[in-house]
Amino acid sequence: MSAPAAAPTRWQRVKSWFDVRFRSPAAIYGLIVFAAFVTIADDHADSVGEVLLSAATSLVVFFIAHVFAHTLTEHADHGLRHATREGMRHGAGMLYASVPSVLVLLIAGATGVSVDDAADLSMWSTFVVLALLGYNAYRRRGAGLAGRLLGAFATACLGVFIVLLEYAIH
Repeated sequence: MSAPAAAPTRWQRVKSWFDVRFRSPAAIYGLIVFAAFVTIADDHADSVGEVLLSAATSLVVFFIAHVFAHTLTEHADHGLRHATREGMRHGAGMLYASVPSVLVLLIAGATGVSVDDAADLSMWSTFVVLALLGYNAYRRRGAGLAGRLLGAFATACLGVFIVLLEYAIH
């Protein structure tokens, strides 16, 4: 007879909460898409508030599309409510991942930072989040400190490159 599994520690619960919200494919996609929306909105907005509204609205539309796609593919097997709830849970990372950039834009808007500078600060916050995710991925793979730092930098650079590629297309 095996011993019952130990209850997760507080740190494990925090890590699990973080992983679901920031270390999922939907979260990373949301982070990159939001950064692209900010960059695109920067070209034609007159205020930081307009950039934030445009980018946030666009991200919410993508989230709704994600939930719709998930629901459509799963509701026959699990029922409409369950499939919708799972789609929202699965896609929630798209919204959570934008929080650091949203906070940067809110603070920038409240302190009178120019639209261009606010968009740049938002991009830097995206770079930092991607670097942290890359560092964590290489840490989990057992890489040494140099590998983690190089992996973090490469991850962040690739993410920002994808944002700029999306911007160039639009």
